[in-house]
Amino acid sequence: MNLSSYQIPVNSYRSISQNQSTAIIKRNVIPCGCWPIFLLSAFLGLACAIYFFAPGRYNILLLGIDRTPEKSNVGRTDTMILTTIVPIEPYVGLLSIPRDLWVNVPGVGENRINTAHFFAEAGQTGSGPAAAMQTVHQNFGEEVDYYIRIKFDGFRDIIDALGGVDINLTEPTAGYEPGKYLLNGEKALAFARNRTGTDDFFRMQQGQQILKATLNQIRSPLNWYRLPAVTVALIRSVDWNVPFWLWPRLGLALLRVGPGGIDGRTITREMVTPTTTDQGASVLIPNWEKINPLLVEMFGQ
Repeated sequence: MNLSSYQIPVNSYRSISQNQSTAIIKRNVIPCGCWPIFLLSAFLGLACAIYFFAPGRYNILLLGIDRTPEKSNVGRTDTMILTTIVPIEPYVGLLSIPRDLWVNVPGVGENRINTAHFFAEAGQTGSGPAAAMQTVHQNFGEEVDYYIRIKFDGFRDIIDALGGVDINLTEPTAGYEPGKYLLNGEKALAFARNRTGTDDFFRMQQGQQILKATLNQIRSPLNWYRLPAVTVALIRSVDWNVPFWLWPRLGLALLRVGPGGIDGRTITREMVTPTTTDQGASVLIPNWEKINPLLVEMFGQ
């Protein structure tokens, strides 16, 4: 076949006009008017990633105060839990501190650690949390960034607003046989504070168990319709200095870890020496050689 004699008709090709060519090119680029939206979206995405996942550690002291005079916070902190949250990992650690730990209380001297809040609040309203934070920092050597303070009666109201908390016991605890229980506010508070046949070390574990159960109830979608009532109960009975801009970051870390992933620890009986003061009070002398390795493990310093 003679290829040179084979010709393709010219009009079998469709010419492309200049306007059509420009249109094809424009389809492959972002229109100029969309660039601001694109850049803003990219910036917001980067800002959110930095906000939620940037390195950082936050130490928060949870304070539970006993029943106090009407319209007063002058009470001892019978519950003290030093909480540490590292959002990027994520890691959430709870370290319960015995209320009878004998330490140096700034401005007071040697005394139980739970009296720091009481003496400060009795001297100046509103100064209790700062005194408790300073006492923990001075004795444990850990920075305490914020506090959350709750009255025990308020804790009961929060549990009731949630419709109670579910606990699953694998061994006899606080007067309950092994099994699953739904505790209302009064029973949950009694469970957390119960020392029948046990001691303060078991009580601290029970308190953490109720705290984790409460977090589990809050994160369940089945209870989200209760959140408005829980919020009202929180406002009435809890005060804190954690800034509002930080709550979403801390909340996401808690959701990622889940109650089962929380590293719950206590100052154990092996880390203290029981003794009696000159006034006949039973207290616990801290053994820092045994406590410090735990602090390094949980707080990284």
